[in-house]
Amino acid sequence: MPDGGIHNNMDMNMKHKSLLGALLVALLVLSGCAVTIEKPSLSLTKISAGEYPLFVDDLDIETLETAIGESLEYYARLPEDRIVYFGTDSFTVGELKESLVEFAAIMKSAESPKTRNRRLRKSFDVYRASGNDGEGTVLFTGYYAPILKGSLSRDSVYRYPIYRTPPDHIVINLEMFHSKFKGERVVARYEDGTVMPYYTREDIDAKGVLDGEGLEIAWLSDPVDLFFLHIQGSGIIHLADGRLIRVSYERSNGHPYRSIGRYLVDRGKVSLEDISLKSIKKYLNRHPEEVPEVLNYNKSYVFFRIVEEGPVGSLNVPVTPGRTIATDSIRFPKGALAFIRTKKPSVDENGRIVSWSSFSRFVLNQDTGGAIKGPGRVDLFCGSGMYAETMAGHLKETGELYFLVKRKPEN
Repeated sequence: MPDGGIHNNMDMNMKHKSLLGALLVALLVLSGCAVTIEKPSLSLTKISAGEYPLFVDDLDIETLETAIGESLEYYARLPEDRIVYFGTDSFTVGELKESLVEFAAIMKSAESPKTRNRRLRKSFDVYRASGNDGEGTVLFTGYYAPILKGSLSRDSVYRYPIYRTPPDHIVINLEMFHSKFKGERVVARYEDGTVMPYYTREDIDAKGVLDGEGLEIAWLSDPVDLFFLHIQGSGIIHLADGRLIRVSYERSNGHPYRSIGRYLVDRGKVSLEDISLKSIKKYLNRHPEEVPEVLNYNKSYVFFRIVEEGPVGSLNVPVTPGRTIATDSIRFPKGALAFIRTKKPSVDENGRIVSWSSFSRFVLNQDTGGAIKGPGRVDLFCGSGMYAETMAGHLKETGELYFLVKRKPEN
């Protein structure tokens, strides 16, 4: 998700800054919400040409061109000489732009798939993700943009608000206070001369600490739908008059993400084999008295903004269904071209999964997420609609992740 600085509405005088400096280390330890900028990583390893996968893509060229264009838009905002790491190898933003332009030209050519594969192998270096096991095994999950009925005003049905970012929400750049915190930030609020971790989900939804602040974008009828809107990070609100409002992630409260699926499994509520978006919703619908306890287990909370196009990912560009992936932004190059191999479901006319089949495709690394951590996790953006919800709700397959970059000329 997008990085942020200190909120413009937060006016901190010199006295407050001194107090803030004294509390920063304690805040860092207590909040657990530091973010680190990109740096060399062992999560990607350059492989030999003999280890390259066969580059077969199961989607249309138009969606690939769209996703490439969004990454180019992101790179256009960065200095040409900024360094981006593929494992321990460094490339400039200018070189990554050249990579995408040349790749797009190859893929748009009228050549046979065999010839395109040969050109890619000749012109591009390939880096394989280590995976959590060090052997290249990556776990793939999915996310989507739900379409939810909502209202612009609260009533007896629509009672659960979608909030925009509060004015007391601040992101503190720790590097300003000590060089050892280079690239690290924490989310906080400032209250009575004290820096505090930002409010939890329970504080906001159960205790109503943001009530009356005028921060509501829209209202939903179901707290579970609101929770999963937070998890997906974006959605479409369908109003009674037919209008659609697109909302997308803007900020979070900084608390670490905790899985309610794991919470339910650990307590014997749902079996590990059955856990999915559908099974979690089914359990909560059958046990409404447990909803607050289960949802509040995940202290992380998302604040939204209205967007014209979207959903919008962490690079502040629209994400493309089937072509955008979310990864750990500390470990993998933002905006870069990648190639994935895993499985996808086939569904019948009622949306039921009837089989799973292997697929591979090119994707762009354009998003991140609170639950997507480590070298062995990828979240695939599945889009909107019935199939997207089914795929995102059930995708939990192992596979492989590769990154491609144009080979540098030999000296």
